[in-house]
Amino acid sequence: MSAKERLIEAAFELFAERGYDQTTVDDITDRAGVGRTTFFRAFRAKEDVIFPDHEVLLGAIEARLSGSTPRTALLAVTEASRLVLQHYLAEGERARTRYRLTSSVPALRDREIAGVQQYQRLFRGFLHRWMGDGEETALRAELMAGAVVTAHNHVLRRWLRGQTGAPEQEFDAAMAETVALFTRSDGDESSLVVFRTKKDLGALLPELQELLGPGDVKS
Repeated sequence: MSAKERLIEAAFELFAERGYDQTTVDDITDRAGVGRTTFFRAFRAKEDVIFPDHEVLLGAIEARLSGSTPRTALLAVTEASRLVLQHYLAEGERARTRYRLTSSVPALRDREIAGVQQYQRLFRGFLHRWMGDGEETALRAELMAGAVVTAHNHVLRRWLRGQTGAPEQEFDAAMAETVALFTRSDGDESSLVVFRTKKDLGALLPELQELLGPGDVKS
């Protein structure tokens, strides 16, 4: 285990035991068995230990979006958002500890909101370019980016609270509904929404049918 990982593990243990405000950098370094210099090589401040490496996640999202074509742009948005969800799912209990901390410590909550805004700006920029980058599509891109982030966060929070044991399946349904909000046509015209999932379609389609309405979902 690297020194950075030992520091993160020690910090989360101490935050769970003592609380965030009652834990100092010295407490963390003592528990991890490293010096303060090592800590400040890895992190600028105590709160940096709490959050995932947003720059790495943003880079992964940007790479997925940039690899898309105009025809696969919405699929790319869905899969890019899934990358963030999967990161939190892989963290397991650490993600739940972070959720409890950000829910109770205002400074951490503000930091979390700023991180979410970074993701939303990235999606907004991509969607605006996909829509033609004109003034007439700026609001639509803003709305869709907000909806994508909201759908992701809705599912993530349900998992963090222990309200779902199938977060990826719920994510598939939530993103299909989000994309459909911006691709449906009026009247008798139809819109095609394509997304990829490893989940069993037999189990997923009834949920999509309920979300999108009769006749809207076909396998």
